[in-house]
Amino acid sequence: MEFIKKAQKTAESNSQKTREIVKNILDDVDARGEQAVRELAKKFDGWEGDFILSDEKKERLISTLSQRKKDDIQFAHEQVSKFALAQRESLKAFEVETRPGVRLGQRITPMDVAGCYVPGGRFAHACSAVMSVATAKAAGVPFVIACSPPRGESIDPAVAYAMDISGADIILEMGGVQAIATMANGLFTNRPANILVGPGNGFVAEAKAMLAGSGKCGIDVFAGPTESAIIADKTADPVTLAIDLVSQAEHGYDSPVWLYTDSRIVAEQVLTLMPKIIAQHPDPDVAGSAWRDYGEIILCKDREELCKVNDEYAAEHVQVIAEDLDWWLDNLMSYGSLFLGEGSTVAHGDKCSGTNHILPTKKAAHFSGGLNVHKFLKILTYQELDKEANKTFSAIASRLCRVEGMEGHARACDWRLEKYFPNEEWDFEVYKHKLD
Repeated sequence: MEFIKKAQKTAESNSQKTREIVKNILDDVDARGEQAVRELAKKFDGWEGDFILSDEKKERLISTLSQRKKDDIQFAHEQVSKFALAQRESLKAFEVETRPGVRLGQRITPMDVAGCYVPGGRFAHACSAVMSVATAKAAGVPFVIACSPPRGESIDPAVAYAMDISGADIILEMGGVQAIATMANGLFTNRPANILVGPGNGFVAEAKAMLAGSGKCGIDVFAGPTESAIIADKTADPVTLAIDLVSQAEHGYDSPVWLYTDSRIVAEQVLTLMPKIIAQHPDPDVAGSAWRDYGEIILCKDREELCKVNDEYAAEHVQVIAEDLDWWLDNLMSYGSLFLGEGSTVAHGDKCSGTNHILPTKKAAHFSGGLNVHKFLKILTYQELDKEANKTFSAIASRLCRVEGMEGHARACDWRLEKYFPNEEWDFEVYKHKLD
């Protein structure tokens, strides 16, 4: 492969400095609880009001939205919920008798409490509220806490509406690491979250990772800076490619966008077009910086090499604008979410097509998909072995336990052989328990 354009920097949000700041905040909240959160909210957001959004204030915020905005958010909710419910139906409880007297089974049960973080900052992430809260509810989570940073005197009205129609049981006007710590510890709600989900800045992502590492709760994915890649062949329209790359570069100064192509002509045309498209953007500095520092164009010899490069980068979003889309669907293996054909831009998935936009970054797509219903579910297994089945299973398990040097385990199996089959002669060691 050949770099037509190579990144000047490598995106890295998980810095040692970030970890130290986050650790100090989490330790402070652990030590001082709600008082620490109040002080942090005042320091970072200038917030001194109640954190739990009242029904009265929520209705007042929602009343400021036009019907068109409500209808569009409702459309996104319907699409995301429909796909999430289909995901839920794809996972089934079952029971099977593997041998006579051996009953094995699987139960599917939702987590008790989910905490959904919705970013604030430069954008009002109403669709992130839908992606997280609606998916949790589709999984059957009975209690969902949603939080988002206030923007002045309140959270954004569109975010409040999206949280509300998606089924949030409590809405917190709170952001940052303190919000993550609040949900994990059940502060102000008395409902500690089993799982924390949702995108956020580097501090939020690090807080989620630390809490998951401590065993306090689970998380969805480590959500670093947004990544987007496009695979294009000679049939792709360079203007479409450039526009789509810029559309994703607006996420942030450190959001990488990558083009992989087997056409030198396409590569060079996109390289020429990018500055022109960026200059037309209302905030060209962000997209321009992201492209200058993190953007890449990689020229490959054929589609097999394109697949290899794609799977090495394992981008959060991957578009394919090329011939033979089914071939790409069959052969691409590492991505957060896949967008097939020119008609499928990442913005569709980000907002309303139905698949989730909370996706793995920093090559986590090598081992994880994005947020989905299954993240909120526990797969619980059970078993029942009758006395006759123990003649086989306790014998084999006893011998395997001793292969591993686990004598106590072996004796638990031996006791069942001794109790259920007192007159049996065994051709291996069966410990005789001395109970007198």
